[in-house]
Amino acid sequence: MKMTHFVQSETPVVAEVVEAVRPGVVRHRIATIPAAVVFIFLALVSACDSNTAKPAQSKPEPKPAELLTARAAFQKVFIAARNYAADVKPFRIESTPSSESNGHDGKSAIWRASFASAMQHGVKPFIWSGTDAPDAPSRGVSPGNEDTYNPSNASTQIFDVAFLKVDSDQAFAEAQKHGGEKILANDPATPVIYICDWNHNTNELTWHVIYGGSRETAKLTVAINASSGAFIRVEK
Repeated sequence: MKMTHFVQSETPVVAEVVEAVRPGVVRHRIATIPAAVVFIFLALVSACDSNTAKPAQSKPEPKPAELLTARAAFQKVFIAARNYAADVKPFRIESTPSSESNGHDGKSAIWRASFASAMQHGVKPFIWSGTDAPDAPSRGVSPGNEDTYNPSNASTQIFDVAFLKVDSDQAFAEAQKHGGEKILANDPATPVIYICDWNHNTNELTWHVIYGGSRETAKLTVAINASSGAFIRVEK
């Protein structure tokens, strides 16, 4: 009787062991192992990616300066000036020397054209810039400050655009024949600037080709007819 009781008491234990090793249970435990391994692997890969230093992005190369002749730049600013007033007419076109353009060959990276409007009773300059130099206006066309227009002022004598037939490169070529070539041969670093305005004494549109940093300190200034391209005189 005692042995029968002893055997019966161990039966549930054996059953639990058998249940633990049944094929279905074993398959379930084996199936869960790969998922855990994959999870750990992905976590390690993610940690590695987050710790990997990103390569430094290269800075874009600076855009080279754009050099234009006077008429090409004038066409750009004239459109903006017409938005200011429909009746605008120019009274001066001038180049500005810069570190990226010396004005040789009649081209510049900065041009300024000043316009007058009888309707607005004002004058307003518009600037075209083709450079990103720190001391230059922003690229493109930008307006300047407006001022009061006085039609009797000799310095703001307007002219018809149709008179501007000779471009700055043609004016430069002609000025070279009248002393400019010698100036640049002696000092090739000499800047050349251009001013185009109306001469009310002779009633002609004139290019002033200036060899030097300003009109006041110029080594040579040559006047060229802006309608015919003919040499007028040496002004200095």
